[in-house]
Amino acid sequence: MKRLIGLVCLAALAAPDRAALQTVEKMVDRRIETLFDDPFLLLGMTRGVYVEGVGVVLSAEVGLAVTAAGPFSTRQSKEDLARLRQKRLERLPVLRASMQEILQRTAVMLETMPAQENVVLGVTIFRKSNEDNTGLPGQIVMRATRQDLLDKKSAQVSEF
Repeated sequence: MKRLIGLVCLAALAAPDRAALQTVEKMVDRRIETLFDDPFLLLGMTRGVYVEGVGVVLSAEVGLAVTAAGPFSTRQSKEDLARLRQKRLERLPVLRASMQEILQRTAVMLETMPAQENVVLGVTIFRKSNEDNTGLPGQIVMRATRQDLLDKKSAQVSEF
């Protein structure tokens, strides 16, 4: 019984606390907000959840480029929409590289989290349904164990 209580206490000590997750959330927000000189819209704040035995899951929603929106916006020409689409496609590699960097920084920051648990970052990309979204994923999800990230290994990537 004492051994079981000891294991439960060790597990509780290994889990990152809410303050550590909030620090990571703020780091993710700052990183995304500063990717480009013109606005790279962070839509809402990053949220993190720790699941014991699984790891930490972070989620954010971004707009890759400023787009006209709302009832008072002017209609955009086909050329403007094509330029906007191209800008978004050009920014995808920068976003992916930044996501990998964020995962590695998170692995270092959450030093109490067990090495075999996962660090997951999911970014939802804002897309208007009436625009040409060919080649533009709606979501990018990256995940790796904390140990792999500390060893500078690349995360597994899913896009859909």
